[in-house]
Amino acid sequence: MDPAELPETVTRFLAAHRVRDTPTALALFAPDATVTDDGATHTGGADIARWLDRAASEYTYTTELTGARHEGDDRWMATHHLAGDFPGGQVDLRFRFALDGGLISWLTIEP
Repeated sequence: MDPAELPETVTRFLAAHRVRDTPTALALFAPDATVTDDGATHTGGADIARWLDRAASEYTYTTELTGARHEGDDRWMATHHLAGDFPGGQVDLRFRFALDGGLISWLTIEP
């Protein structure tokens, strides 16, 4: 599907995450949301805020949205190509979202 067809919540999160805007990104999560990234799960606003801040400061990288897919009721996937100073230097990551009431209820990021 055309990435422009992703729900606004997903596109707003991806834009905020790309520029490392934690307050905007965090506002798009449900209060009891979970994020699974790099083998760890983060639950609730405070834990997700720490994850966002760490992800924003750990490495320097660029990201390009390379694909999108609707995976079922309120479930979406966005694929990004990242290049930067992290181990390996390049990776394609799948951001899988579930939305509930227009907010992100869970997000899983994996290669």
